[in-house]
Amino acid sequence: MNTPIRDFVEKYIASEAVRAHMPGHKGKTLLGCEQADITEIAGADSLYEASGIIKESEANASKLFECESFYSAEGSSLCIRAMLYLLKRQGVTRLIASRNAHKSFISGCALLDFSPIWLKASEYLSCGIDNCELSKLLLQSNEKTAVFITTPDYLGGCADIKAISALCKASGAYLCVDCAHGAYLKFLPESLYPTDLGADMCCSSAHKTLPVLTGGAYLHIASTAPKAFCENAKSALSLFGSTSPSYLILQSLDTANAYIANGYPERLSEFIIKINIAKGRLKDHGFVLCGSEPLKLTLKPKSYGYCGGELAKLLENAGIFPEFADSDYLVLMLTPENADSLDKIITALLSAERRQAIKDSAPDLCDCPYAISLREALFAESEIIKASQSLGRILAQFNIACPPAVPIAVCGERINEQALKCFEYYGIKEISVVKE
Repeated sequence: MNTPIRDFVEKYIASEAVRAHMPGHKGKTLLGCEQADITEIAGADSLYEASGIIKESEANASKLFECESFYSAEGSSLCIRAMLYLLKRQGVTRLIASRNAHKSFISGCALLDFSPIWLKASEYLSCGIDNCELSKLLLQSNEKTAVFITTPDYLGGCADIKAISALCKASGAYLCVDCAHGAYLKFLPESLYPTDLGADMCCSSAHKTLPVLTGGAYLHIASTAPKAFCENAKSALSLFGSTSPSYLILQSLDTANAYIANGYPERLSEFIIKINIAKGRLKDHGFVLCGSEPLKLTLKPKSYGYCGGELAKLLENAGIFPEFADSDYLVLMLTPENADSLDKIITALLSAERRQAIKDSAPDLCDCPYAISLREALFAESEIIKASQSLGRILAQFNIACPPAVPIAVCGERINEQALKCFEYYGIKEISVVKE
């Protein structure tokens, strides 16, 4: 598969042209990547008005993913806001969402004046969805409705998209999926990609699971979705995106097309076999694992006598840096590029001496009622107070445990006792509340 964006930049570098255009480094090396860092010069095309090499590259991605594909140089965060805008343009007034939504979903809702109806969840990082609850919600109103879910979740849990899609189609609702952690799911022997399972739109962060620079992502629109979604996709992305998208990231997305086309599904399948063997070794040793996502290795280490942070420290001492750790979980995100380091990871984990199990567990996720709309709260005058003294106050700004960037409570909700327990457990000391 050709790589038109990368090829253009390589020719431009070889031409030794005088750069009387942005960026200001003029191709002179400080970091080492400056020569390939260009802007919308003649022939380079323009991301949101693509008619040349970017359009050609996106067409290549569309062939690989078998649906309309649009590039983002600003991660899935940009694509999430674009999807919400497209829903708004399509007349959607009612939005049902899984509560493990990324903060970019919350900010997008505030900007577009959606106040989501939240599906209940037991943990703030979990995508567990009760289809009976969803079905009841879908039947409760004649408003034009969309369902927005996040799957895979941060812990490797995967929702049943096919079943959820069937419920949405039966009620005439659109289904959108934040699949930021699952770009590779398209290339399994049997695709688990949202647009193949019935979703109308989805986003995925290429940089999370494919060999793409940080910030590279896709907005994907199914062939069965309304034509207006594709027709307005570029304007939706440009509404929230920078007018100076990184050409380094665009070259990376372009190059990934050739990488995927050149035997990636086979390499992926071979590596998943190795991961499954490694997971078996950990289970045999007494570790408890969770999640069904193939490339994610998630441990629940308390039964082994450790908090996630302790195991993370053990790995860091061995020169291994995991994706995420908190009191309850240790998450490692792996790809075929880890083929030569997988044994080192497993050896380090197996070196941990088993200890007495830790008995405490996370509190149930708070289910706070809206006091004012999400938009009102985010734009309201606010003040910072101690989380322990916030009972009854209205949350103004995000409160997240980074890096998952999933809010424990949502802007506009009135803080209850359960929220206080969650704040304490997850180490949130201060929060922003609407000023009284």
